Amino acid sequence: MNFQWYPGHMTKARRMMQENIKLIDIVVELVDARIPMSSKNPDIDDLARNKSRLIILNKADMADPAVTAGWEAFYQKKGFFVTRVNSRSGSGMKEVKALIETACKEKKERDRKRGILNRPIRAMVVGIPNVGKSTFINSFAGKATAKTGNKPGVTKGKQWIKINKNVELLDTPGILWPKFEDQQVGLRLALIGSIKDEILNTTEMAGEFLLFMKEEYPGLLEQRYSPEVLQAADENGEMTAMLEKIALSRGCLKKGNQADIDKAALLVLEDFRSVKLGKISLERPEKQEESNGEH
Repeated sequence: MNFQWYPGHMTKARRMMQENIKLIDIVVELVDARIPMSSKNPDIDDLARNKSRLIILNKADMADPAVTAGWEAFYQKKGFFVTRVNSRSGSGMKEVKALIETACKEKKERDRKRGILNRPIRAMVVGIPNVGKSTFINSFAGKATAKTGNKPGVTKGKQWIKINKNVELLDTPGILWPKFEDQQVGLRLALIGSIKDEILNTTEMAGEFLLFMKEEYPGLLEQRYSPEVLQAADENGEMTAMLEKIALSRGCLKKGNQADIDKAALLVLEDFRSVKLGKISLERPEKQEESNGEH
């Protein structure tokens, strides 16, 4: 399965970020806590060089908490400030404000020595599409200031948002890198909904996801569907066999009571995205360290 998706407005967004970076004290980057490496845009490290950096593991309520703790340590070790939030509920926002202040302490001190007082910290919020940036900003600002949408690419243009007398945020459209060198990165982004489902083979995607679950979270599969799903491991058509069992156990049927595996695939993806399957992390920091790190 080949994942490529790079709409033209993302090239424009990158250019806009380049222009605005000089106005900024700190770059606040949102990543999805379920895939903190695959949802991190390598372009941003390049664009934000010499700026304070805060990584926010968003949607932490959907990820495996033990794995998320590992990711916090992983990024702290690389010199980032890190915290986890659930933007929908507002959990973790106080920590974000405190970390922005801490990260910009030296900058404020330098300003003070130069006689610049009371200038607010200027933060740029960045992240790939569908990582929950607008929801985060609304929650952080305490009012609906940014447009939200669950379709990749809804946020356009740029806007300054005053958080309090100390912090102003610059919102930017989500940007995604031009191509995925590692197709596994593409698969993970597709699974969390950062790439439009309409342009993907959702049945193949769900099959790959089930193989991952069988390896990493077999108990959750068994719990949600049936023990037979795990037993459906014929060598060649393993994905298909698992989808067939789910289709039969969930009543996803075609004419003649045949298993509708396409319908079962959509059900599996929906169960993952709505956390009905449980709290799942699709990548682990120790695997990144083994393969020496970053895509």
